[in-house]
Amino acid sequence: MDLPLDQVRTLLAVVDEGTFDAAAAALHVTPSAVSQRVKALEQRTGRVLLQRTKPVRPTESGAVLVRYARQFARLERDAWGELGLSGAGEPTRVSVAVNADSLATWFLPALSRVPGLCFELHREDEGHTAVLLREGLVMAAVTSSPDPVPGCTARPLGRMRYLPVAEPEFARTRVAGRPLPEALATEPVIVFDRKDDFQDGYVRRLGGTSAGPLRHHVPTSEGFLDAVTAGLGWGMVPEVQAHPLLADGRLSLLAPGEWMDVTLYWQQWKLDSPALAALAEAVTATAAAALRG
Repeated sequence: MDLPLDQVRTLLAVVDEGTFDAAAAALHVTPSAVSQRVKALEQRTGRVLLQRTKPVRPTESGAVLVRYARQFARLERDAWGELGLSGAGEPTRVSVAVNADSLATWFLPALSRVPGLCFELHREDEGHTAVLLREGLVMAAVTSSPDPVPGCTARPLGRMRYLPVAEPEFARTRVAGRPLPEALATEPVIVFDRKDDFQDGYVRRLGGTSAGPLRHHVPTSEGFLDAVTAGLGWGMVPEVQAHPLLADGRLSLLAPGEWMDVTLYWQQWKLDSPALAALAEAVTATAAAALRG
């Protein structure tokens, strides 16, 4: 069964733009034409492809076609490049999902090693970046999952080490002198967002049940570090960010010799694309120098 390219491209436009009206504007057609193309594709495949939410999201079946559409677009642009043609005059665009801590520490230098590409970065927790890859929203991802998403390859990048730290006065008055699991289960804690259970995992590793109920949600890596340094609560901070502040006395280790490691992986489409190959080489080389083996 053939998949009409105009219908598949329309599906991709709706997912990327978020609404049928915005997709129509991007494609220079009427919203009615967009709706008709999507309905025709759903009838052709016998599956519902979109969740009619705001923004629109692909169903599991729709994600398969979105991934196909994005891969076809990538191959089409690569072919134009190899022919020495400009395509539509658009830069070579690569979409990547990456966790906030990698983005704040080692990942951006990797991108600087691949000039000429236009990057669209999606920031997401490393435990959830693979979902964006599965949905076809990105071409590659830094993830904590070693299991390749269907149609993708996975390779280890290295381990990112996190240290349990707090502002010195916070550590001295609210943690010191008490069993650490007990203290961390009652004192304020910094978390990235409601999906972040990393601090809870550390407390469980110590023999407790979870971190304390008073939680400050700070959804950026830099803001997270600033919140810990300001004494709002304790948190697990990447060692590369923590070491300078430990050295100048602005942070204290809550448990010397204790840490938690997260192994990161690079997943990308199984696609013979020069742009993806160059990016993968830059990311793995930069990670080898920045992360623990």
